[in-house]
Amino acid sequence: MIRTVDIVMTPAAAADPEQVREASEVAAGWRAGQARGVRVEKRSIDARGRQVKMQLRVAIDDEHAFEDAAIGPPELADVRNKSKVIIVGCGPAGMFAALRCIELGLCPIVLERGKDVRARRRDLATITQQGIVDRDSNYCFGEGGAGTYSDGKLYTRSGKRGDIVAILRTLVAFGASPDIMVDAHPHIGTNKLPGIITTMRDAIISAGGEVRFGARVVDFVLENASMRGVVLASGDEVIASQLILATGHSARDIFELLDRRGITIERKDFAMGVRIEHPQSIIDAARYHAAVRDPHLPPASYNAVEQVHGLGVYSFCMCPGGIIAPCATAPDEVVTNGWSPSKRNNPFANSGVVVEIRGPKGDGGTLSGVRYQREVEHQAWIAGGRTQVAPAQRMVDFIDGRESVNLPDCSYPPGIVSYRVDELLPADIAQRLQLGFRAFGAKMKGYLTNEAVIVAVESRTSSPVRIPRDTESLEHPQIHGLFPCGEGAGYAGGIVSAAIDGVRCAERAAARITSASDL
Repeated sequence: MIRTVDIVMTPAAAADPEQVREASEVAAGWRAGQARGVRVEKRSIDARGRQVKMQLRVAIDDEHAFEDAAIGPPELADVRNKSKVIIVGCGPAGMFAALRCIELGLCPIVLERGKDVRARRRDLATITQQGIVDRDSNYCFGEGGAGTYSDGKLYTRSGKRGDIVAILRTLVAFGASPDIMVDAHPHIGTNKLPGIITTMRDAIISAGGEVRFGARVVDFVLENASMRGVVLASGDEVIASQLILATGHSARDIFELLDRRGITIERKDFAMGVRIEHPQSIIDAARYHAAVRDPHLPPASYNAVEQVHGLGVYSFCMCPGGIIAPCATAPDEVVTNGWSPSKRNNPFANSGVVVEIRGPKGDGGTLSGVRYQREVEHQAWIAGGRTQVAPAQRMVDFIDGRESVNLPDCSYPPGIVSYRVDELLPADIAQRLQLGFRAFGAKMKGYLTNEAVIVAVESRTSSPVRIPRDTESLEHPQIHGLFPCGEGAGYAGGIVSAAIDGVRCAERAAARITSASDL
């Protein structure tokens, strides 16, 4: 008989399989040694009290040992002669849409403006070493999307939208650690993601699908308010009647194309702020209530939120043991994000801390949020000396409104320069951040310190545009066969939620093809 029990243990005890077995038997009311099989199904950290605990959900079996069944790549049928679906964007939404299309007997044609993961690395090195930004191949654009080289965090609250477990199982099947099925806040790591993405791409191609790099879409082929294909920057046309538009939150040229072609888009609320970086030891001490982190605990993370003058100020994409990344998509802007390797073993902890941006900005048009982002990013570029060097300020100096005489070490590869970030940011954002940081410091001992450095600007938390779609068919209300998808369309906020949305859009595209063939 299999029983599932919840147990609470010290970190050291939770790392010992025999102690986990014994505690699980006690929780189940079984005698010592009765469990023949023990499997940890969920694992999370409870750091609320002075003594940090591990919370485990454990399945135990008194008849059989559990077998570690390997999750292998799915067997995909050959679809090269099947109906075509164009997928614009090779991020998680696009890749999972392509896999689901194949499962449904459709042939995906994935068009990615950037390069494959291997070639993309060279362009990232050029950004960090020379400050040169390729508009099509950077931290945001290229195979795998923005998540490839910015961490691979998999936590999501999108369970009502789709099957989170199915997404995680697929990632494991293509090479992710099975631990992502267990941990409450699963994480792959930037060093692991490229290999997983390459394996996924190979599976799509082996099944007859296409993945084209350097294929930037510059126009749509439309006929009687129906999708017929796309035009690439090369001048080539790709023809298909179903198009899943999964271009990510930074594809501003796609937003402008939609607007220019009279295809409805909407302004969407977003957020803007800064990256803040602490020595990891400070965050460990604040979260784990000890001067030295228990070796059985991972580097600590945090999640902070505060309402300041009616708007949320909150942490975003927190990266323990991480590195701040230069994520500009144009040469004349500075944009930051963060990532961690799988071991999270760098000496710094960074997080976006951002302020909600609600309502229209500037001229109030549908692209006003895009222009607002672009202007602040451009000012950060000017402040950094018109390079990818980022303006920065010590945390207490930022709060008190004074320039930092010097700056601490920082993980941001192009480097940082002392600047009044509190004056660089729009005043309403800077003032809310100042109050928000004070509130965070009141809740986390040691957080409010001049050993922390604020790096500008964190501006790509989500798309400032939503591309509308029908709630059932997921099609754009004006254009038959156009399926706005993922973060760029305003319907996701991370790897897993984007993947879920990609699956949903593929299913709706398949349903439309089936209904059309029945006519």
